[in-house]
Amino acid sequence: MTDSHPPLARLKRQIEALSPSLGDGHRGRASLGLSALDARLGGGIAKGAVHELLPCTAEDGASAAAFALMLAARLSGSAGKILWIATDAQLRRGGQPYGPGLRGLGLDPDQLILVTTPDDLACLKAASDSLACAGLAAVIIEAGETKRLDLTASRRLALAAERSGVTALLLRPGESVIASAAASRWQVASAPSVRLPGQAPGHPMLSLSLVRHRGGARPFDMMVEWNNDDRSFCEPTLLRGVSSPVERRQLAA
Repeated sequence: MTDSHPPLARLKRQIEALSPSLGDGHRGRASLGLSALDARLGGGIAKGAVHELLPCTAEDGASAAAFALMLAARLSGSAGKILWIATDAQLRRGGQPYGPGLRGLGLDPDQLILVTTPDDLACLKAASDSLACAGLAAVIIEAGETKRLDLTASRRLALAAERSGVTALLLRPGESVIASAAASRWQVASAPSVRLPGQAPGHPMLSLSLVRHRGGARPFDMMVEWNNDDRSFCEPTLLRGVSSPVERRQLAA
């Protein structure tokens, strides 16, 4: 059906141009370095979108944070700036990013800008404002379990991310069940790594579970290894063929 009134048609086109959709992949995708993982996601992780990262258990909080930094590294390259926003309470509870640890993941500490806020409301306000800055590569948001981060608030973040093309990585508690407008939701757990020659500590290993994906990807579980030299995910050398997170934990134990 076409509009018979030309001015009305022009007005509708102008409104559509000013109203961004929440379509997954609007800004393209970033490869994660592992072809099997990229294929499951339709080419990689969607840019200019919000992605939720949840620890499988309370002990996996550090692994979820590491996954956020790994994704940010893929999005930022070797020089892009990464903003980490957290409340004072969250930093007291979980600590703050550690310089040598960042280097251990292949990240230059100078790439990371840490912003602390006094409460949840200020954290979400800072996140929304920061996502409007197209000069950032990624924004990591650590607000904890807060009722302020509801569907409306997450939609506001998603719209800001889509307008600027900056990707938001939202760290949420593992028990979070609040609905959101995130493009994807992941559960992250630690996994045993393979020692390097000379009994040196191996590369970080993670157990990933894609719980939800607005782009149509079906939920899946996958073990991945992080290569800090290449700043990319790769196929693990341990626990191949074990698909269930429960089985992985039993074998790791």
